[in-house]
Amino acid sequence: MHPPSRQDYTSVSLAGPGGGSYNNSKQWRRQSCWRKWKQLSRLQRSLILVILFICGVASYPAVTEHLRGRSGGVADGNSVLRTVVPHMLPEPVRQDQPSPEHTSQRKLSKKRGPPALQNRLQKKGNASDSEDKAAHGRKEQEGVISWRGAVVDTEQATEGHRDNEDHPAANRTGKTSNKSRASCLEAVQETFLHSWKGYKDFAWGHDELRPLSKSYNEWFGLGLTLIDSLDTMWIMGLKKEFEEAKSWVATELTFNKSVDVNLFESTIRILGGLLSTYHLTGDALFLDRADIGSRLMPAFNTPSKIPYSDVNIGRGTAHPPRWTSDSTVAEVTSIQLEFRELSRLTQEPRYQAAVAEVMKQVHKLGGKLDGLVPMFINTNNGQFTHQGIYTLGARADSYYEYLLKQWIQGGRTEPQLLEDYLQAIEGVKKNLLHKSSPHGLTFVGEISHGQFSPKMDHLVCFLPGTLALGAHNGLPADHMDLAKELMETCYQMYAQMETGLSPEIVHFNMHQGSTRDIDVKLADRHNLLRPETVESLFYLYRFTGDRKYQDWGCEILQNFNKYTKVSSGGYTSINNVRDPDYPSPRDKMESFFLGETLKYLYLLFSDDPDLVSLDRYVFNTEAHPLPVWPSAV
Repeated sequence: MHPPSRQDYTSVSLAGPGGGSYNNSKQWRRQSCWRKWKQLSRLQRSLILVILFICGVASYPAVTEHLRGRSGGVADGNSVLRTVVPHMLPEPVRQDQPSPEHTSQRKLSKKRGPPALQNRLQKKGNASDSEDKAAHGRKEQEGVISWRGAVVDTEQATEGHRDNEDHPAANRTGKTSNKSRASCLEAVQETFLHSWKGYKDFAWGHDELRPLSKSYNEWFGLGLTLIDSLDTMWIMGLKKEFEEAKSWVATELTFNKSVDVNLFESTIRILGGLLSTYHLTGDALFLDRADIGSRLMPAFNTPSKIPYSDVNIGRGTAHPPRWTSDSTVAEVTSIQLEFRELSRLTQEPRYQAAVAEVMKQVHKLGGKLDGLVPMFINTNNGQFTHQGIYTLGARADSYYEYLLKQWIQGGRTEPQLLEDYLQAIEGVKKNLLHKSSPHGLTFVGEISHGQFSPKMDHLVCFLPGTLALGAHNGLPADHMDLAKELMETCYQMYAQMETGLSPEIVHFNMHQGSTRDIDVKLADRHNLLRPETVESLFYLYRFTGDRKYQDWGCEILQNFNKYTKVSSGGYTSINNVRDPDYPSPRDKMESFFLGETLKYLYLLFSDDPDLVSLDRYVFNTEAHPLPVWPSAV
């Protein structure tokens, strides 16, 4: 027996006055649409599906052509790896913006923001036509945010789009003109001044700027951004801004307060920044303020002499994190440059003795893998914990950096440090070094309990610069070869993203048949304005003179200004480097953006090898230069 056939029409009943209330909930709409669909006859539903299918087929060529235009991606398996150029959106400027030919010739003025830098390579096809969209806007605090390249406050909403200028990196050969390199150098200085404007206006004397909300974030309450920026301003020749900051250090900075600080972060940022500024300026004020070193010493009062992670600089007490008695290996082995130098300047050996004991214990510990160390060490028994995980990323990275740099700092007279460094590099080559598919990018992965993972943190991009520094100081020449290969990989981590900015973490494809070398998980797509890649670009350019490293730095600087600049002052970290239309700002400018990223970019674009000579200075892991000791010391 068959059910009665449906009539080939539908009826809709409308409620009359007072005949029920209006309901626009998502659940109601879903149920209503489904009921109407079920009420259609089979013939009507079939006709609708056929029409939709025909429309889809008709639009398919246009869609695929549009996607082909948007993709600057990696070619097929038979092609060579080419630079992936993200869609670059024009940066808003005021209507009275001078023409490009005048911009490059003017002297540094009060105007903030770098000159427009065009893309390194022009995209092929008609991608620019297909991507000419209106800016995405949304309300945020007191202003309107437009992420077509910059944050635009309401008072600057009348700005138009800047005409593109020739980007010095547009030349594939790396043979940029002197005029273009000077433009990049000036652009870094202006980027710093724009950052400093935001900090001075909205966060003066506080730790970090929150540029979107025009406020600040307090971590230790010690003016981290200001102290981190002191030597950057001196190197850039920003004397007016430097004197303002110096006045704050002289009159406002005090460590006589009950506050917990992280031993590692306060050492590399505050102690390192003060010691560096003392050496560059000769001003004893900064050495006097470096007495924070004595306030950090309670951290070493542990059963094992492996320091705790946190110190209360007012009460003179120290403790591990609330959730563990472990410290990270990178943190306890990346404070040595600063405390060694403090001992040399003050003639108090206790500082150097404390950090030397840490290196001595780590040197003799078991649990290493061909010189590679685990990530954690226990402050009670001095043993490695959470063994089986080996990485050059977070929690281990700067251990390897400081092995080499302590050896250089001490006049290359401490063979134990060199021995540990060379063994670790061989361990990297043997266990962590692999190539991606399809284009064979050399990368450094991780080992977890015997299993290799093709995961690489952006933090690992310190390694090309460190390898190059070692080769410059007489270590094997193949260290420089590896440095160049890894430098290319770190650059591709930027170039293959739609914004031209690197994510925090990438995963490399190793399987045959892969069409893309680099994958990025959703949770790893943020960019914190980190310095490691431009740090290594600086070292590679200083030691090779290859202009392509300056070109790559110009690209990165351009993209910072396209996607992270806040027009009222400052730059913000972002959540999504894969979305150029709305990269999702995080409302935070880390102190290392001024202390490291912009300093290394400025030195990269400078052709003066004596501007912080790498034969006379060694940079700590926060980019604060400390002197290389005379061999007799």
